[in-house]
Amino acid sequence: MWAKSLAALMLCAFPAPADTTPDAAAIMAKVAENVEQAAGPRRQYVYRQKVRSSLIKTNNQISRKEIREYSVIPNDKGTEKKLEAFQGEYRKGDKMIAYTEPGFTYKDVDIDGEIIDDLIEDLVNDKDSRDGIPHSLFPLRAKDLPSYQFALKGEADHKGRPVYLIGFEPRKKETCAQIEGGSGNDCDGKPWKGEAWIDKEELQPVRIATHLAFKIPWAVRVFLGTNLRQTGFSISYRRVAENVWFPETYGTEFRLDALWFYKRTITLSLESAGFLKTDAVSKIEYDLKEP
Repeated sequence: MWAKSLAALMLCAFPAPADTTPDAAAIMAKVAENVEQAAGPRRQYVYRQKVRSSLIKTNNQISRKEIREYSVIPNDKGTEKKLEAFQGEYRKGDKMIAYTEPGFTYKDVDIDGEIIDDLIEDLVNDKDSRDGIPHSLFPLRAKDLPSYQFALKGEADHKGRPVYLIGFEPRKKETCAQIEGGSGNDCDGKPWKGEAWIDKEELQPVRIATHLAFKIPWAVRVFLGTNLRQTGFSISYRRVAENVWFPETYGTEFRLDALWFYKRTITLSLESAGFLKTDAVSKIEYDLKEP
């Protein structure tokens, strides 16, 4: 009896420590708030983007490739981008033929030309998003967070700064992948699961990797002849000032089988550099030639 009384007394005198483990959903809510509040400071910077894209046949031959270079000016609601340099090539037989304008097609039905142009416009030139990258690809907006569930997976160190590792997945498994963030009623554009690295001090995204949380339905693969494989996106951020972060690298690689006869591996990569702070944005020219 006395032992139980002593134990009860000790519990009263030394209560169990409170659980101080941060809540993953609360962390991401603060991240979304910080991302949205950073729009003002981000307007003080201009920078460059280099975008590489390619379509590769099943025999590993490149059928189409492009390099685009932009000057980028963030604004309150999105991003202004100006194309400064362009290089493109398409395959004709055993030769790669150069072209000098986006949207170029060399025949009436040029599927490669249409796909690579749509790919760039949808994935890196979204004018209503941060840095041209669609909002729907990553869980960074307050209005999108209820569609995800989050779990704290641990902590780590990234370039000398501590980060949270947070896993996420959609609360509702979608049956479609709407990567450009449209407004259709049949897909809310959140079919992604993955992991986010969050800076502990500033609660800003450091790195995010995603992949599809579902498989393409059997009926789509069989009756429409369309399938996506290894679909996902990755993005990493660079801290340029206190609470000011920009995407430094971003990309994807996936296999598209469409209409039974068209098969391509699609790659896209974006690199940002040359961040300059300016109080009044005037005409800024960059030397964008290849070294």
